[in-house]
Amino acid sequence: MTGSVGGSLGGGRSGTDAVGPEAGQVLRWNLFIGGHLSSSVPVRLVERTEGGQWVWLESGTPMWRTKLPRRAHLRDIAPEARPPHGYPARAGRWPRGSALIHQPTGATHAVFWLFGRGQRFRGWYVNLEHRTHHGDDIDVADHELDVLVAPDRSRQLKDERSFAEKTGHPAYWSAQEAAAIRAEGRRVAGLAEAGAFPFDGSWCDFKPPPHWTTPARGPAPVRTVLRDPQT
Repeated sequence: MTGSVGGSLGGGRSGTDAVGPEAGQVLRWNLFIGGHLSSSVPVRLVERTEGGQWVWLESGTPMWRTKLPRRAHLRDIAPEARPPHGYPARAGRWPRGSALIHQPTGATHAVFWLFGRGQRFRGWYVNLEHRTHHGDDIDVADHELDVLVAPDRSRQLKDERSFAEKTGHPAYWSAQEAAAIRAEGRRVAGLAEAGAFPFDGSWCDFKPPPHWTTPARGPAPVRTVLRDPQT
């Protein structure tokens, strides 16, 4: 199924056109885990309305990633064992495929349309998260729990054990907040089961405008923690 061209963030759409005077603007997608920066990747704005925004993340984009000991993953390092002001950032490139990311206003999730070689659609990835915006920075506090949705809309919950282990830790979320995060995951999974937007087949043929170049890496991140460790 292909969505209708000319829609808005609230419904189906397809094609290669970026929309609005700000389309193509370079923003920074900053992912934080347990309050500490994991990666900072330049993305291009596709569309922005009152309902939210879409951004394009291109495979191989020059980026910054946290320099960790022994190639560990940040989510596996207890917050109390990390440097108070965060790990230093090192230059790298986005190692995964390209993605069109829908960030609905007021929602605690984002939906990734995942694309592989030849811009082939590979399915959706629902990232449960909390977002704040600071100018060109999109700060994402990761909620660990994710939903994988295949092209046939079959669903799989990801990282349940890790999510449960982090529940109750002050750097992550309380039991009450965990219940709300799970409820958001169930709500979005229900949309996939119903074949409703954003899982209605729209945007699956998206291609960025051909004049868009790969964004430059930009300066190293100034903030490596979401909040001052002294507060």
